[in-house]
Amino acid sequence: MINRVILLVIDGFGIGALPDAADYGDADANTLAHLSEAAGGMSLPNLETLGIGHLAQIAGVRPMTQMNGCFGRMGFASQGADSVTGYWETCGVIQSRAASPFRCGFPLNVIQQLEQAFGRKVIGNRAGSLKGLVEEHGAEHLSHGAPIVWTDGGWTCHVAAHPSMLPVVELQQRCREIRKLFKDTAGPQRIVAHSFTGEAGAFQLDASRQDFIAEPPVVTMLDVLNRSGQIVMGVGKAHDLFAGRGFTRAIPALTAAAAFEETVKMLKKMPRGLLYVSMNLFPEEPAAAARALEEFDRRLPELFEDLRVGDLLVLTSDHGRDLTRGARTPTREYVPILTTGPKLAQGVNLGTRATAADLGQTIVEALRAERFPIGESFFDALRVG
Repeated sequence: MINRVILLVIDGFGIGALPDAADYGDADANTLAHLSEAAGGMSLPNLETLGIGHLAQIAGVRPMTQMNGCFGRMGFASQGADSVTGYWETCGVIQSRAASPFRCGFPLNVIQQLEQAFGRKVIGNRAGSLKGLVEEHGAEHLSHGAPIVWTDGGWTCHVAAHPSMLPVVELQQRCREIRKLFKDTAGPQRIVAHSFTGEAGAFQLDASRQDFIAEPPVVTMLDVLNRSGQIVMGVGKAHDLFAGRGFTRAIPALTAAAAFEETVKMLKKMPRGLLYVSMNLFPEEPAAAARALEEFDRRLPELFEDLRVGDLLVLTSDHGRDLTRGARTPTREYVPILTTGPKLAQGVNLGTRATAADLGQTIVEALRAERFPIGESFFDALRVG
């Protein structure tokens, strides 16, 4: 019987292009393999024991015959490649929508609404990443206070500002209001507020990120777990991505290290339910990202040691993010499913799941809650015997 599920979601941990990746310009994407190539190979002994070497050809990583967990991969039935797509589909929300009109930037009508909301001009407006946009436009932002905006190629509008130009609390309030402004429109689905500090040439990326999004339109895994009386704890941005719905409590964790520490703490005191952990593990330079994954792998035994009979640990992702590509935006990829737990099956190939909702349905079955409408559980494969 499973009493606790620990769901670790590493942001952008892709393992190879989905069949429709060419439609997104991602036909050659493979986050993990390309990170390893950029670093001259990786050493991931603990992930190897969970089966990561069976899911992709990764320099330095071996497929093991004796394992401590089960392995598989999952795709996404929803259109898109971003955190909302990945987290929502895992929880049972399939989004049927056209391709994002914001692949390269925002149209004039969206920019005008943003400028009206901020009461000032905005700058940037291209596809990119936080580090790249701040390095490119940070000095201009400091000269006249124009917020920096960009797209990740999906339905998200990112906004960054220096506290001397726009205090963090005010930035977040404006972004909250902008999310309401775009409600029920064809505008961005999510608004993300970022703050950065320092001076031109030496900017520091502040960890005070906050996501603003409307609630999911249908019943989710979190709703059914909540209704069944289970505890649902969110660590990191997971809580924000569902507008808080279905969570018992949210624990802020603005770095991967903080999320890991909070997970270790919660394992010592959380008696039952789901611990839903979001980890923004990868810096934007490929070799540095590879080193960060090696450090995460080195610390995994801290989690393994705290698992007890009745625990299921699942490691997965929300999308790919192949950092060897120019824009360093999310990529349309398969993501891993790696599982372990005392008295659970080992070495089982869970196959390729057509939808991430299969994982959500597995968690619901494991915790003895009611099914939600989509997804096929693979919980039987995790049982011994």
